[in-house]
Amino acid sequence: MFNIGDKVVYPMHGAGIIEKIEEKEILGKKSKYYVMRMPIGDMKVMIPVDNIQEIGIRGIITDEEMQEVLSILRDDKTKMPQNWNRRYRMNMEKIKSGDIFKIASVVRNLMLRDEERTLSTGERKMLNSAKQMLISELVLVSDMDQEETEKIINEAINF
Repeated sequence: MFNIGDKVVYPMHGAGIIEKIEEKEILGKKSKYYVMRMPIGDMKVMIPVDNIQEIGIRGIITDEEMQEVLSILRDDKTKMPQNWNRRYRMNMEKIKSGDIFKIASVVRNLMLRDEERTLSTGERKMLNSAKQMLISELVLVSDMDQEETEKIINEAINF
């Protein structure tokens, strides 16, 4: 169970801060919800408290784990399938896992691949959304703003 003020990650959406816990009645059923504010886009998301395990909600990473993320970003590109469909599915599985280390590898691989040859529209959207997830969590870990965080990511990948 999380508390007001906790910084958490909502897989496929990014990181945010729990602002309140509300009870709402939806379709005749009362349930408790976390109301999470996302730092990027200033969006609010309601997460059912009863489903946090299935959804994969987790606390944000530590400073040490952030250094590990930056190390992953600095690594060389890993081998990916040549077939874009297989590559897309493999990357999507990594993103859906909510694991920031896997998301960092997707961001690194797609950014490096984009340098070699232009990404397809689908892979570009995937890169942008994975990068936003990565930035949203690193912003909360480091207390830097979005632009500074994106700059650090780009520098780690040598852009």
